[in-house]
Amino acid sequence: MTILLNKNSLYNTFGVDDFNCLEDAVNNMAPSMVEYYLSDLSQYSEDAYLNKSQIEKSVYLGDYSLYIDYSDNVYLELDNQKENPCDTGSFW
Repeated sequence: MTILLNKNSLYNTFGVDDFNCLEDAVNNMAPSMVEYYLSDLSQYSEDAYLNKSQIEKSVYLGDYSLYIDYSDNVYLELDNQKENPCDTGSFW
């Protein structure tokens, strides 16, 4: 799932001025707080299409990836490939 974020809200949430400072800011935070903030930001956004050939820079944060494109749009991508903890393996 890919979401177009409001970059001003993202920058204000992490206390940075631009995308280049974002990686340093999240490295100085607890991973659970980063995931909480990103989850909270994603609740107020809609799914969007991300042309990966237009990515200028990216930041990878566990199950989340942040991208900025050449048009200065910021996208959040959530890795939905996680296994369901309720699923059990087959005995056969």
